[in-house]
Amino acid sequence: MSDYLIGDVQGCFDSLQKLLKEIKFSTEKDHLFFLGDIVNRGNKSLDTLRFIKDLASNGKASMVLGNHDFHLLACSIGGKNPNKKDTFADVINAKDSDDLLDFLREQPLAIKHKDALIVHAGIPPKWDADMVLKRSGVVEKYLKSDNISSFLTSMYDDNPNYWNDDLNELDKCRYTINALMRMRFCKSNGELEFKHKMDYLQAPDGYKAWFAHKNRNLKDVDIFFGHWSTLSKINVKHIYPVDHGCIWGGSLSAIRLKDKKIFSVKC
Repeated sequence: MSDYLIGDVQGCFDSLQKLLKEIKFSTEKDHLFFLGDIVNRGNKSLDTLRFIKDLASNGKASMVLGNHDFHLLACSIGGKNPNKKDTFADVINAKDSDDLLDFLREQPLAIKHKDALIVHAGIPPKWDADMVLKRSGVVEKYLKSDNISSFLTSMYDDNPNYWNDDLNELDKCRYTINALMRMRFCKSNGELEFKHKMDYLQAPDGYKAWFAHKNRNLKDVDIFFGHWSTLSKINVKHIYPVDHGCIWGGSLSAIRLKDKKIFSVKC
């Protein structure tokens, strides 16, 4: 049996099928972990979401929420208006839309598996594994609640861009979502920055890529993540970026957990 961690599919259903053939995926022997952003930007969000939901219901797949998955929830349940680039209307208008959205609502922001951590974007330098799972668990509680609509709309803000134990619970949730789903650059104290999306070596003044801080609590833990499509060639110990830019004409990739071998198909 092998565990495979798959980067941002973003509705590229055909590329996903090619990748599964490339890794010779077996529903009897293997398990897939999707690193978020399974929908949006590609032209088959509905097919992708249905396929992953079916695998998960049969115990063959797990996933963490990405910012595009969260955006789909906000637009369909939270009353937020989709933007011109969004391509998940097929999900919202599907006859099984409620079931598909309920499936997304049940997904975590972080998974710990065989001593590895799986998130969509990153982890603040000062957080340890227990903190990651605790804070994502609080967000997950709200996503499953009857008050999800107001919660989703209240999470769309860049502030607070820092962590403080004295923050109220909703502010803590907003920071958690922004860190685990959107972060690229931050300061060593976890202060977030969202304006820049350049190469990690071109960080804005005072900031570094979240995984480049020497004071990180989790520097000896394997971390798998997506979200940042320009990181395919970095060489940082225990750091495994798996978004290789499929939706931008790059590749869709999977990493086999046991030996860290990368499998890719051109998109």
